[in-house]
Amino acid sequence: MSDSQHIEQDEQQEFFEHFNITVDPGQAALRIDKFLTEKMTNASRTKIQMAASAECILVNNKPVKSNYKVRGGDQISLVLPEPPHENEIIPEDIPLNIVYEDEHLIVIDKQAGLVVHPGFGNYTGTLVNALAFHIKDSELFHKDNTRPGLVHRIDKNTSGLLVVAKTELALTHLAKQFYDHSTERKYIALVWGTFDEKEGTITGYLDRDIRNRMKMHVYKNEDEGKWSVTHYKILEEIGYVSLVECQLETGRTHQIRVHFESINHPLFNDERYGGDAVIKGTTFSKYKTFVENIFKIIPRHALHAKTLGFTHPVTKERMRFESEIPEDMTTAIDKWKHYISFRKEI
Repeated sequence: MSDSQHIEQDEQQEFFEHFNITVDPGQAALRIDKFLTEKMTNASRTKIQMAASAECILVNNKPVKSNYKVRGGDQISLVLPEPPHENEIIPEDIPLNIVYEDEHLIVIDKQAGLVVHPGFGNYTGTLVNALAFHIKDSELFHKDNTRPGLVHRIDKNTSGLLVVAKTELALTHLAKQFYDHSTERKYIALVWGTFDEKEGTITGYLDRDIRNRMKMHVYKNEDEGKWSVTHYKILEEIGYVSLVECQLETGRTHQIRVHFESINHPLFNDERYGGDAVIKGTTFSKYKTFVENIFKIIPRHALHAKTLGFTHPVTKERMRFESEIPEDMTTAIDKWKHYISFRKEI
């Protein structure tokens, strides 16, 4: 590949890749599906053609069909589902809460504690292992594909909704929607503290924390991370904690968790981002005991993916799903309300 035929790759927290290609000035006219198949690794001609049908291939900012013939100087933009990684998937009969399913996709209400895809320390017992068993006949589900159908994820200890594609076509369409931020994703979080404003937006550039690679950090400069946007609305203030609705504009790793830590309102009982200590309230020992008891009720960060909306990749119907807040969160919220209503001092 010549210097002028440069390819840049932008990895997202969702499972897709974005490529920008400048065609060499001396390139002879060639169908774009054949051209891209020759230039891209792990991209079959079928996958390229699916991307074109989903309008995921733009030439000079306009979508093209797979038979478009490239010309020297063309600027090609391409969104593709991320290629598989080298780990064998073991199908496991793990119960799943399926809220919708058809021949193209499946929407799952994930329980807290379930890892989405295999990785270091979690090679079995994941959502992908469960999917490999439950929809093993789907074209994307084979032992060498470690992220079959996944276009986004939620953390192990976050509960709630996610969509999984069952076909290559659905995967390509959904990946494009997540890349374009045309999906709807709302979360409910219980965070420490109260707010001066009832609505707001948190932004910044996210990347690994240089002091702790297990954490993400919000940076101020674009060369330090990837742009991230979270809109939030205060639903209820309950003494020393607040119930917050978060709407994602981007979907970076740990985005909501690190965003609220960055404004000194970490998620309740978020061990990684400082929410697992008594950081708001009184110094009374009874209060400390009360908070520690609530930590036991919800032994995870208090975050739930409540709303998921997207356009069906085949029918083009706009679909929207809602998930009830799980029992551990509702119990914790109720305990806080009871405590605040009967306390004598704040």
